[in-house]
Amino acid sequence: MKRALISVSDKTGVVAFGKQLVELDFEIISTGGTKQALEEAGVPVIGIEEVTYFPEMLDGRVKTLHPNVHGGLLANRSIPAHMEALEKHAITPIDLVCVNLYPFQATIEQPNVTLGEAIENIDIGGPSMLRSAAKNYAAVTVLVDTADYEGVLGELSEQGTTTFETRQRLAAKVFRHTAQYDALIGQYLTEVTGEKFPEKLTLTYNLEDRLRYGENPHQDAAFYKEPLSQEGVISRAKQLHGKALSYNNLRDADAAVKIAAEFTEPVAVAVKHMNPCGVGCGTTIEEAYLKAYEADETSIFGGIIALNREVDAETATHMSEIFLEIIIAPSFSEDAFEILSRKKNIRLLTLNIETTEPGLDKISIGGGLLLQDQDTLVEDPESFEVVTEKAPTEVELQALLTQWKIVKHVKSNAIVVGTASQTLGVGAGQMNRIGAAEIALKQAGEKAAGAVLASDAFFPMDDTVEAAGRAGIKAIIQPGGSIKDQDSIAMANQYGIAMVVTRVRHFKH
Repeated sequence: MKRALISVSDKTGVVAFGKQLVELDFEIISTGGTKQALEEAGVPVIGIEEVTYFPEMLDGRVKTLHPNVHGGLLANRSIPAHMEALEKHAITPIDLVCVNLYPFQATIEQPNVTLGEAIENIDIGGPSMLRSAAKNYAAVTVLVDTADYEGVLGELSEQGTTTFETRQRLAAKVFRHTAQYDALIGQYLTEVTGEKFPEKLTLTYNLEDRLRYGENPHQDAAFYKEPLSQEGVISRAKQLHGKALSYNNLRDADAAVKIAAEFTEPVAVAVKHMNPCGVGCGTTIEEAYLKAYEADETSIFGGIIALNREVDAETATHMSEIFLEIIIAPSFSEDAFEILSRKKNIRLLTLNIETTEPGLDKISIGGGLLLQDQDTLVEDPESFEVVTEKAPTEVELQALLTQWKIVKHVKSNAIVVGTASQTLGVGAGQMNRIGAAEIALKQAGEKAAGAVLASDAFFPMDDTVEAAGRAGIKAIIQPGGSIKDQDSIAMANQYGIAMVVTRVRHFKH
């Protein structure tokens, strides 16, 4: 008779699994609540004490950490000396292990969880049994996922054993599972101790979706989610309608959400290729969307839209008039959803777009990972300095503050031209700043006259200010800090431009 050890926190399907194992001539060892659940269902069970000859102790902390358990799991069946040792010490081999772990993640996700509660939900015996069984997968079948019950039972029913390939696959799954379990514990305690950049970085993610392809059709891709992600981030969005999201969709959607989260007033953000092509604010979400659309009627086609208010029927009607890839909003009214869902392929996502707690950006490079604080700095306008003869009017100041929120999300070198409620021109990702300015000013056209300009970093020379002056720009916001600042200030004075210096740059590579 073969022997199985079952000890699970998630008891989904465990009774049916245990019954079928008994029908397949297994005897079952079990512990605690699992043993009780099986016994109540009429499944014959051997208590762990009958194997270890030692009672559970320390409130259940010690029950399976015993040679009679781990010897039965680790013995190499092909080595005579191992089998002789089992016989000498009256240890029965264990052929199948079904274990899942204390719910550590579910515990720390609870509001106001205490450190003591978290520590009590760190499983010790479970991972130990899983690792022992997985190490010996040549002989032992090990399950950590209820989704694998059916397949294992099928193989046992058909051929009396599981295949080597199945045992190997399940063992790999176990080591991934225990590694993630330990990673979450490590992350939690690292946060508790306040270590920002520990000597070992243990990150863990769950597969959310296998994507059709990556940036290009010849690149394979997948989407993984953080187990403990914050609310308000794109991985928390719920898709209500449309085709599956692509790799590029997800990256653009992430960029759009981050820009929209900068605003408390109704805002609509249109993104193409990770850069905003139009941002509009208004007293209503309809007004905000129309301003975003009017900011660049060409580039918004095929774009991703993020809005921080419910989409109503009027706004939905406007959006339905052009091709859009994705619309993200906190909600859609019933009429709005009906209007937009007439388009089969448009993706409609709900997400409460809000400012999230500052975290770390993770950027992969060849053979490594770069970590940095996210650029979520909230600046005090009172700290800004007017460096020109002319100071900005109140209207111009509000426009500067709006465009300053936006330019930090544009690929550097970045220049944004706009008003208090709308972008008019965006120059992104240029190799020199005057090139970015020329693009933004050309896009703004005649509307640049009377508008403001924001630059993510200082002006290395006065050519950008001169171009702004010729276009009719009335105020500029920029970090300052160039050795030629005075040249730019003098040029601004020559054109009667108000210039505000922030002393903070916002590179986005």
